[in-house]
Amino acid sequence: MFIKIPDLLSGKQLDAVRSVLQQGSFVDGKLSAGKHARDQKQNEELDSNQDSYSALNDVIMTQLVQHPLYLQAALPAKIAAPIYARYRAGMGYGEHIDDALMGPAHARYRSDISITIFFSNPEEYRGGELRISDNGEVSEIKLPAGHAILYPSSSLHSVKAVDEGERLVAVTWVQSHIRRADQRELLMQLDQSRQLLSGEAAVSARQKIDQCYANLFRMWAEL
Repeated sequence: MFIKIPDLLSGKQLDAVRSVLQQGSFVDGKLSAGKHARDQKQNEELDSNQDSYSALNDVIMTQLVQHPLYLQAALPAKIAAPIYARYRAGMGYGEHIDDALMGPAHARYRSDISITIFFSNPEEYRGGELRISDNGEVSEIKLPAGHAILYPSSSLHSVKAVDEGERLVAVTWVQSHIRRADQRELLMQLDQSRQLLSGEAAVSARQKIDQCYANLFRMWAEL
């Protein structure tokens, strides 16, 4: 299941993010790649050992973790520190699956959901589509700047080589309280349904859906 979050960042926030990235120091993206993906990866990533990294997080992650659609779809338990990636002409990321467990030894987390936040508009670069294979279907995704997409970390995915221009994104990963994607989807549908119910005539139906949602969450949740 793919979930698109439009306009995660306002125009003013996006301008500030792009300004910081343009002035930031980048390192070889292979340094953060898992052992199976390292040979597939050709990009650059913002050096996290600088003040600009924390400044970006204050803007972007605050917007993400408070967004209602993110909370509804991800049911997050943990979220990783993001990677800010830059793809220039000739750079891409071959087909890979994200490592099942990530993070340092003292703060490991399971990657259930991958998130890409776009900072470049589609017309600013040629190529560079995010390509995701899920249940036999392949999707190529290139969203406007400020938009985000959530997709299963278990899916085979890649970034097509950039032919011209520059692709700027942030990538992060979520461990959900609900491990299975199909269960998360059912809970999201239930949650969306109960949000639509209002008025006295819907009170009884809302109560039943609330009960169903809570009990399914209780049945499936992991802490």
